[in-house]
Amino acid sequence: MAKEKKLVEEITSREEDFAQWYTDVVKKAELMSYSKIKGFMNYLPAGYAIWENMQKDLDRRFKENGVENCYLPVLIPESLLSKESELVEGFAPEVAWVTQGGQSPLEERLAVRPTSETMFSELYSTIIHSYRDLPKTYNQWCSVVRWEKTTRPFLRSSEFLWQEGHTAFATEEESEEFTQRMLNVYADFCEETLAIPVVKGRKTDSEKFAGASSTYTIETLMHDGKALQSGTSHNFGDGFAKAYGIQYTDKDNKLQYVHQNSFGASTRLIGAVIMVHGDDSGLVLPPKIAPTQIMIVPIRQDAEGVLDAADKIADTLRAAGLRVKVDDSEKSPGWKFADAEMRGIPLRIEIGPKDLQNGIEDVVSTVQDLLVTEQADMLQRAKDFLNSHISEAHDYDEFRDCVNNKPGFIKAMWCGDPECEAKIKADTTATSRCMPFDQTPIDDKCVCCGKPAHKLVYWGKAY
Repeated sequence: MAKEKKLVEEITSREEDFAQWYTDVVKKAELMSYSKIKGFMNYLPAGYAIWENMQKDLDRRFKENGVENCYLPVLIPESLLSKESELVEGFAPEVAWVTQGGQSPLEERLAVRPTSETMFSELYSTIIHSYRDLPKTYNQWCSVVRWEKTTRPFLRSSEFLWQEGHTAFATEEESEEFTQRMLNVYADFCEETLAIPVVKGRKTDSEKFAGASSTYTIETLMHDGKALQSGTSHNFGDGFAKAYGIQYTDKDNKLQYVHQNSFGASTRLIGAVIMVHGDDSGLVLPPKIAPTQIMIVPIRQDAEGVLDAADKIADTLRAAGLRVKVDDSEKSPGWKFADAEMRGIPLRIEIGPKDLQNGIEDVVSTVQDLLVTEQADMLQRAKDFLNSHISEAHDYDEFRDCVNNKPGFIKAMWCGDPECEAKIKADTTATSRCMPFDQTPIDDKCVCCGKPAHKLVYWGKAY
C-alpha cells in the first residue's frame, strides 16, 4: 500500500509549486527526458504518441483546406537567409550554424533551420511563373532549431517539432482570407480535439512575427493563470516575394509579385494540454488525443477466465477503432489504478470473476458514450476556468492590481503607442497577448497613459 501511495506523492501539488508539478508530470508520465545536449529533449513514446494523434488530426484539417505536404532541406545558406533583413534580425541570436562538412570548412555558413520562409520563397521563385501556377499552399512537418537560453520540456526547447505552412497567392485579399482561415483551423482544433478554449486576435506590431505585415494568434490560458501562444498565422504581404523575386505573369501578361502567408503550431501544444487539464494525480488527457483511451485492469487475474475475458473485451473495443491496453502486469490492482490515472488514461475498465458471472453487454456503445461525455466535460471545465479568469482594468492602478492579484487575462484599452506597451511590460512583465476580433470597447482611454484609445487588448503574463 505504501508503494502505491508513493506513486502519486512523487508529484508535487500544483498549488505548492506549479513549475515543479509540471516537470514532475512530464518525467513521471514518461513523456520526455533530457538528452546530453543542453536544451535538446528526448521525445519518449508516451509523449510522441500524443504528438502523433495531434498531427493526424491537424493534418486532416489542413488537407480539407487544400494544403499539401512537402519537405525542404534542414540547412539554409547564409546568403539566402540574409535576403530578408527583418527575418535575419529576428532570429539572429537563436541561429545554429554549420561551418564544416566532414573534414573541410564550408565556403559559406549554413543555418540549421530556425524556420523555413527563405527556403519556401526560394522554391516558389523557381516553380511559380504564371497565374495558372497559383495558389500554392504547402506545409511541412519537421523540426527546427533555435538556440534558447532557457528551456522547459515541450514549452521551449532548442529543437522542437512543428508544422509550418507556407503559401503563395495572386492577391492580398486571397492571402488575408487564408491567413485568418488557418487561424480558425487552429482554434477549432484546440477546442474540438484538445478541449482547450482560445482567445483569437491580432498581435500588436511589436509582438508580430519578424517579416510579417500582420500576425494572428490563438492564446490559451494555463492553470497558473499564464497565457500560452498556441498557434499563429502570418500575412507576409509581398515582402518576401520582393526579397526573393517571386513573380508571376497575370492574365494581362503583366508581371506581379505573389502575396504570401505562413501558419504554424508546435509540440508546445502538448505542454498546453498538460497545464490546462492536469491535476495533482498527474496527466488528464482528452480522449481524442490519448494514446490509450481505455485501460482494462483484470481483478484477480489468476482466476480462471479473467484474462481471457479482458483480452476479448480489448479486441472488441479495438475493432470499433478505440485505443485499448490490458494491464496484465504483476502489480496490484491499486497500483494499476493509480498508474493509469497518473498517465491520463481517460477510462478504466475493471473486470473480475463476478463480472464473468454477470456478463458485460453493450461495452462498445457504453465506452464510446463515456468518452464523448468526458471530452465535452473537459472542454466545459476549461471554458469555465477561462471565463472566470478574465478581468477588466480601466486605469493603471487597477491594471497593476490585476497583474499582481488576479492571474489570467486582463482586458484593457490601449492607445496604440508602442511606448505604453513597452512601459506595461517593463513595469509588470505582462505583455499584449492579442487584439481580439471583437473590438467592443470597455473604455475610451488608454489604461497606461490615459489618452484616447480605440484598441481593446488582452494582456497577461505568458510562457
